[in-house]
Amino acid sequence: MAADTRTEPRTIGPVALPSAERFRPLLGLLVPAALVVVWHLVVATGTVAAYQLPTPLRVAETLSGMAASGELWGHVAVTLRRVALGAGLGIVAGTAFGTVTGLSRTASDLLDPLLQSLKNIPSLAWVPLFLLWFGIGETAKVLLIAVGAFFPVYLNLSTGIAAVDEDLLEVAEVYDLGRVESLRRVVFPAALPDLLVGIRGGIGLAWMFVVAAELIAASQGIGFLLSDGRTLARPDIIVGSILLFAFLGNCSDVAAKGVRDRVVGR
Repeated sequence: MAADTRTEPRTIGPVALPSAERFRPLLGLLVPAALVVVWHLVVATGTVAAYQLPTPLRVAETLSGMAASGELWGHVAVTLRRVALGAGLGIVAGTAFGTVTGLSRTASDLLDPLLQSLKNIPSLAWVPLFLLWFGIGETAKVLLIAVGAFFPVYLNLSTGIAAVDEDLLEVAEVYDLGRVESLRRVVFPAALPDLLVGIRGGIGLAWMFVVAAELIAASQGIGFLLSDGRTLARPDIIVGSILLFAFLGNCSDVAAKGVRDRVVGR
């Protein structure tokens, strides 16, 4: 019988290959980068006139010039403060109403039809009423943003609490947990994933509502900058403001998603 002359492949040593997971976060940059290239090409080739859509370089120069003068940071700080206050207020109110309607069928029958109807009102439709009630100050703007953040939190938490597994509630009864302890140790932990999803959606809507808040009766903020660019016929300011909204909104969404993944896992 012939001897087996095959030899095992020699290994020189452990080779550290880059893990694909390291580069996975960069995948989200591929499409935006491709869109920027296409954007530059359509303007550079004259497909779209520069007075309608400035080049990416022109927008970057405008934003960097405003940043160097300090003007941009003032607008960004004002908008961030409004979003933080409005989203925080909306999340608190949404959590309260979501808890009540999730725990009580009667409360749900009383409140949910009204809240579902209010949810469908566009953000700009609230503006005249809020200006009439609260004037042109910060209160109207913050409350308008709070309205946007409220509904995703309310809907997700109310649904999550109502859908808590009956077995978990029976366990709480077996251990003779009181009402408050049952909420703290059983109901809220079970509904926490729904709450975090609602908070993420609420923050996203807060960024949408801040545009409506700052387009009318504002003298500072990215929304005001957007409106000012329209008034001055400056498409570079308009596009730059839109990109700022997209960037800041995405940063807050990534942060909210990170908290959700850390708390409840993927």
